[in-house]
Amino acid sequence: MARPGNPRPDLGVDAAYAPLKARIIARTGHHYYTDKDELLIERLHRRFRAAAVADCAAYAALLSSGAEGEAEWARLEAEITVGETFFFRYAEQFNALRATILPALIAARASERVLRIWSAGCSTGAEPYSLAILVHELLGDALPDWRVAILGTDISVEALATARAAEYGRWALRTMPPEDRLRYFTRLPVAPGIRREGGYALRPEYRGSVRFERGNLLTLVEPGPPQGEPFDLILCRNVLIYFDARTVAAVVRGLGRRLRPEGWLLLGHAEPSPAFASFLDAVSLPGTVAYRPRAEAPPAGPPGMPAPDPAPPARQVAAAPAPDPGPGQSGAAGADTAAVPAPNPDAAPGAAPLPAAPETRDDRPEEDDAVDLDRIRALADSGETGAAWRALRVALDRDPTDTALRFYEGLLARTLGRDAEAERALRAALYLDRGFVMAHYHLGLLLIALRRPHEAVRALDNAVALSQALGPDTALPEGDGASAGEIAASAAAARAALGAAGSRRS
Repeated sequence: MARPGNPRPDLGVDAAYAPLKARIIARTGHHYYTDKDELLIERLHRRFRAAAVADCAAYAALLSSGAEGEAEWARLEAEITVGETFFFRYAEQFNALRATILPALIAARASERVLRIWSAGCSTGAEPYSLAILVHELLGDALPDWRVAILGTDISVEALATARAAEYGRWALRTMPPEDRLRYFTRLPVAPGIRREGGYALRPEYRGSVRFERGNLLTLVEPGPPQGEPFDLILCRNVLIYFDARTVAAVVRGLGRRLRPEGWLLLGHAEPSPAFASFLDAVSLPGTVAYRPRAEAPPAGPPGMPAPDPAPPARQVAAAPAPDPGPGQSGAAGADTAAVPAPNPDAAPGAAPLPAAPETRDDRPEEDDAVDLDRIRALADSGETGAAWRALRVALDRDPTDTALRFYEGLLARTLGRDAEAERALRAALYLDRGFVMAHYHLGLLLIALRRPHEAVRALDNAVALSQALGPDTALPEGDGASAGEIAASAAAARAALGAAGSRRS
């Protein structure tokens, strides 16, 4: 029951919620919230309190009230798209930028000495500033001779204000070594009532090339020629999760049209789609995939363009042949991968083997498991990593042998920089289900980052074998919509990159 002065709409009784939700999705394109009522209600509740409205009907009326309504739309859009960001997020992509993409662009643009970069959905600015630091280091003494322009756009006015201030807490710099913090930032003093601990201000030399504007990616689906000069590099990461498949394809097509012919596009790790192949070329790089415009790319279609065929229902992973068990394990191609195998001798040092899954579960309804997972997924997808981690620990205390919970423990631990915990959790998921494709895949990527290539190859080979045993369009459990064919290709590309790196060292 809602407390006085703190209204919280009840989906069972507030008849105005459904039309309000439909209106929000239609206006913002955020189909992400179609099946995430709990998360949407939490965020709406924040706006209800801030705007002093009692229920969905009153809030809908506020949104329709002219200039005041437009201002509230801006605040609501910022609220429902707020996500976590930190410097040099997704090390594999920044390694690709450092080693391949930016050097190639610098060489291609050497005659003009102009470099234009767009960070689309930049949130509080960590991504464009990370790019500025990287470009600064790569150009070195030649930097004054270049005109480098980095644009950050976001729908949130509040996030852009933070970005322009370029002041961050320790959490936003959590993956950065202490010596790099001192190189790129100056310490801010503790400010009572504002900062409980000293923050960090980005040094001026890394801010000059970056500017910020408010922008909505949905404008990319509008017909007509692109506006402004094309970009050499565009990053649009962890934004497309909010849109449906048709909108995603239209937005990515629009991004491709904003690239120079030799340009590059980077998306979030879970956002690639086979639908992009008609207008973009995928380039496999170590640990990630980048895109480049195709010379024969057809013109962009209107917003009503046909949607790609939806993926078929996910098949049971346990029906696939068992992966290569590796040295010291027994296994056969036709083995029942749903059975729990013997403990893995290749497990992380210090990782205690889990007990075998019980034959029967407790009396807690299975629906509770789905609620736990839905909440953890929703919190993680929205960038609320700390809350997701806390919810995960509670769920695991109740059910330590849940395979999906162990998998999310691995993903979240890696996001939090706890690599040893991430490895133990992913191996625990595989101990419980040797046919868990996404656990093999993410374990392989983690082992690449930990510079253990031989173990990484084994994990990636398992991901490829299991994926190829399924139909290429099969949606993989816990794959964020990725198909078996996509994961097989990504795992094979990462494995090939490891082999190429080994050949160069030998």
